[in-house]
Amino acid sequence: MPDKKVAIVIGGGSGIGAACVREFARSGYQVVAMSPSGSAAALATEVGGTGMAGSNRSVEDLQAVVDLALSTYGRVDTVMNGSGHAARKPILELTDDDWREGLDLYLLNVIRMTRIITPHFLAAGGGTIVNISTARAFEPNDMFPVSVTFRAGMASFIKMYANEYAPHGIRINNVLPGFVKEDPSTIPAEWTSDIPMGRAQSTAELARVIRFLASDESKFITGQNIRVDGGVTRSI
Repeated sequence: MPDKKVAIVIGGGSGIGAACVREFARSGYQVVAMSPSGSAAALATEVGGTGMAGSNRSVEDLQAVVDLALSTYGRVDTVMNGSGHAARKPILELTDDDWREGLDLYLLNVIRMTRIITPHFLAAGGGTIVNISTARAFEPNDMFPVSVTFRAGMASFIKMYANEYAPHGIRINNVLPGFVKEDPSTIPAEWTSDIPMGRAQSTAELARVIRFLASDESKFITGQNIRVDGGVTRSI
């Protein structure tokens, strides 16, 4: 079994996921990444890892990426669950298919992966899961009705999971980002005027938080919804 820890990054082809691929690799992990286009696999290969094309809506693909990590490196230490974007419409214009797509993208993706990876973590004596949520999960924004609805449900799911599996050394947390861009300096100031820090967050900044939650540096943190939003969430 290799000395290096192994991170699986779901949705690692661009944005936050791609930043996580780079951050895990920079921090000494072997990275196994997946995205529908195959760009995550290309990026992972570029940083010395491996990957595959696949969807977080497919149980078979999620199982395959875990199998790939185990067959290549013999272990999995952490999983980062990211996702794409569901429909954005006024709430009553959303169809049943729109809601089903959101359920797949934002909640079942996490439930499916926990179901697949947990037996391996139990056998290994522990592991970590970090899920990308949204700062609007607890202060819903009508621009993203599908996302906030199912990510609020994800907050409840991880609490129940943490209760059961923390005694086995398995930790799970959600990260709740606000406005995130690869290069925040390109964002007009008026777009970030409601953020107390006065700017958007870079994907690299958020990736460092995710890597922290995946690592032993945060080994007493589980079942939490960590806001990383520059102070935009106002509720206590």
